[in-house]
Amino acid sequence: MSIEQTTPPAAPPTPAAPAASPAPAAPAAKPQRGDELELRVDALAFGGNGVARLPLGDRGYVVFVRDAIPGDRVRAVVTKRKRDYAEARLIEVLEPGPDRIAPTCAHPGAPWQILPYERQLEVKAEQVDEALRRLGRLDGFALEPIVPAEQTWRYRNKLEYSFGTGPDGELVCGFHAPGSWERIEPLESCLLASERGDELRRRALEACRALGLDAYDRRSQTGFLRNLVVREAQRTGQAQVRLVTSPGSFDAGAFASAMGDVDSLIWTQAAGVAETTQGGRDELLAGTARIEEELCGLRFALSSEAFFQVNTEMAERLYGVVAEYAALRGWERVYDLCCGIGTIGLVLSPRAGEVVGVELVEDAVRDAEHNARANELTNARFVAGDVRLVLKELGERGERPNVIVVDPPRAGLSKKVVERIAQAAPTRIVYVSCNPTTLAPNAAQLVEAGYRLTRVRPVDMFPQTPHIECVALLERG
Repeated sequence: MSIEQTTPPAAPPTPAAPAASPAPAAPAAKPQRGDELELRVDALAFGGNGVARLPLGDRGYVVFVRDAIPGDRVRAVVTKRKRDYAEARLIEVLEPGPDRIAPTCAHPGAPWQILPYERQLEVKAEQVDEALRRLGRLDGFALEPIVPAEQTWRYRNKLEYSFGTGPDGELVCGFHAPGSWERIEPLESCLLASERGDELRRRALEACRALGLDAYDRRSQTGFLRNLVVREAQRTGQAQVRLVTSPGSFDAGAFASAMGDVDSLIWTQAAGVAETTQGGRDELLAGTARIEEELCGLRFALSSEAFFQVNTEMAERLYGVVAEYAALRGWERVYDLCCGIGTIGLVLSPRAGEVVGVELVEDAVRDAEHNARANELTNARFVAGDVRLVLKELGERGERPNVIVVDPPRAGLSKKVVERIAQAAPTRIVYVSCNPTTLAPNAAQLVEAGYRLTRVRPVDMFPQTPHIECVALLERG
């Protein structure tokens, strides 16, 4: 799973203590918000921030510095202060670290472009290993080589942009500035999107400017334009554009004409104040409500809010690892938990005896059922409901899985869900994780229940970012 746009980061966990470099100055007390510090960065934390330490107390006082990398000597301003750590914003690189390179473009969604790509891969693999060993206290597993990305730029098939107001009052469309919930940084070009996807973003912005539409003000909660979602099916060439606004009216016909030949054009009116593109009332302005994409030899229909891996090429590599770890021989019953629109389960179904997908979101289950029919896969069925409750009901009916595949959100699985998975007693559990710091405690709980963590393989779905995807195999006994 993926983060669609840059958002104010949560406080990352404190990493294992690196060998501390001497700080330029020894403060007498913990820094306060607004203090400027000169720091030497020693490590990278989960989430991508640089780690520096002030010589205070027994272990030092940790300062997480956004946009800094190991070896950098920087000047930074404290933006948040806690008892055990502070967060700081980079002001100036006084002395670059040995790995720092010039960025390719100004893009808040690509913070790791200052690291050579090979170094990005090394750090991601190291962080997966560290999370499992330090947070999960796990050992004895094989950490397999990370699968590098096919493309390091222009790889995303979906991007969520936000509208804002520029310094001269002009309408802009881009990403939240790092650490800011209200300020939007405009983009001249988005190198994470394909050239066509980037052109659709520019075309939508120009159309909204021509119509005189204003941006939603996140502080006053007034204004009209909120978000723009551009999704492109890279294999079929179909594209979907969704304009998210506050409730109101505008010349939708003129907007549709300006957008030209788009396969799916949707207007979503959202009444809430949360920064999300989920929910709201949809109106189809042009084309069809769904677009179609091909993946692993199957065809999938994607509705506007359907979850689909945002890197199509690497999704195939990821699912290849899942299939390898599942090691199906044609007769097994497979549970696909948190299945979304059924991609993983349907990819596995030709190699399985039966696939049962479980998903909380009913619309996603309807999409999964549609996709099964469209691909003439008759051994897959899907259940809408809470994973914990559905697993209990299936068990009470005497249904037992041979293999469980689970692809949870970044927060991982609750302890109750992990207990239900262990009680189902599959021979193998294939865990697809987009956050090693939540994979680690989930895997540790399964190990306590009698499983062994045997293999882990990172897959780089998100070059130029600190986001880490990996697949873990747990086997019973």
